[in-house]
Amino acid sequence: MNTEITFASLGLAEPLLRAITDTGYVHPTPIQAKAIPQVMLGGDLLAAAQTGTGKTAGFTLPILHRLLQTPAQTRKAGQPRVLILTPTRELTAQVEESVRAYSQHTSIRSMVMFGGVNINPQINALRKPLDILVATPGRLLDHAQQKTVDLSAVEILVLDEADRMLDMGFIRDIRRIISLLPRNRQNLLFSATFSDEIRELSKGVLNNPIEISVATRNTASELVTQTMVMTEQSHKRDLLSYIIRESGWHQVLVFTRTKHGANRLAEKLVKDGLAAAAIHGNKSQAARTRALAGFKDGKVAVLVATDIAARGIDIDQLPHVVNFELPNVPEDYVHRIGRTGRAGSEGSALSLVDRTEIKLLTAIEKVIKRPIERTTIAGWSADMVKAEPAHVRADDDRVHRRSNAPRKTGSNGAGARPAGRSGDSRRAPSPRPEGGAGRPAASARPAGAPSSAGQPRHRSAPSRTTGGQRPALLGK
Repeated sequence: MNTEITFASLGLAEPLLRAITDTGYVHPTPIQAKAIPQVMLGGDLLAAAQTGTGKTAGFTLPILHRLLQTPAQTRKAGQPRVLILTPTRELTAQVEESVRAYSQHTSIRSMVMFGGVNINPQINALRKPLDILVATPGRLLDHAQQKTVDLSAVEILVLDEADRMLDMGFIRDIRRIISLLPRNRQNLLFSATFSDEIRELSKGVLNNPIEISVATRNTASELVTQTMVMTEQSHKRDLLSYIIRESGWHQVLVFTRTKHGANRLAEKLVKDGLAAAAIHGNKSQAARTRALAGFKDGKVAVLVATDIAARGIDIDQLPHVVNFELPNVPEDYVHRIGRTGRAGSEGSALSLVDRTEIKLLTAIEKVIKRPIERTTIAGWSADMVKAEPAHVRADDDRVHRRSNAPRKTGSNGAGARPAGRSGDSRRAPSPRPEGGAGRPAASARPAGAPSSAGQPRHRSAPSRTTGGQRPALLGK
């Protein structure tokens, strides 16, 4: 963060500065400091920014500024001036939440549009004048086909997390949507990396774009303590439950490869007395919203998610991320652990690795350019694994073998498309990874402190730990 630059010095309109002040922010993040002036100038932009860098405000604020500077002569129903495309429901809702937060002192109107919910309320909303539409590609095309939305007046197009949209197979949808837009418009493309596929996409969307980048490709946050534990696949669920209960973790995001695995793990943790919930593509939007809201306000201690479902989750000071299974795509590991260690806060990322995942581990360490520290769990023994019926274990092993099989990767680089508080607050000694002393976690900030500049804040539940230390069982 550059403390020399303030939002006021960027020349944003007064109503926007008031909204920023309401959120408690003064200084823009690096991506905001670079992107806001460029977007305000009106040219096309190709920006590389990892999740958690404040990129949403990096395009939301200057877009709002431009709309205020050039108000529409007449606003027609269902005819947005700005179209923001995002890959997932959660991210769509999060971006529109930011738009509303920063436009609160203006008359600018926005709406969110995604699938998995009844389309009729969206049709009704489109019968009113509209300035900014935040949408997922599939549902937007549904509306376009039914002629309930008119894209002929779009002045600014934003492709947010474009790399993930390519991974999810949205390239044809994106091209169809672009064919419905006016030829003269401003285009903004945000991606975690400048891959070959992103560059190819940008050629067909952007016109002489300015390029900005604030993070080295696939750089893992230096504020995240990364460790791994070797274990058997059949022991993972009991081991994870033990770690969470014994450490007194109150907020942990756990990644699985499959939707079935996420459900099974969440059910296991609930049986062990933990407040846990699963979030994935097969869940209804209402269930996903409920689980995410519970996780943010502390009612759900453990959120189990697949990579796609977790995209767009932005939690204030999320302290812990666990890779229950390593991802097949090494870059996804970087996205996963990027959920913690934000805005100057330390975080921990623990991976549970079995012998079939060694190749995946090696690939990840090659991407992050350093080895992940091996550690052990104090007090844990394989003898503590609870006996389960043989057919249950066999079923889990079959699912694991299928999910761990090598996948063919095409141009999208990601392979096939994916279809309570702990009751035990006992403390353990501070963590000591093999080869060195563990780092204590940063002291907790007051509730409501911003997680990343320019993003709406969420309050995290107070830590069950004392003295700002992370009570972990990791050690020699």
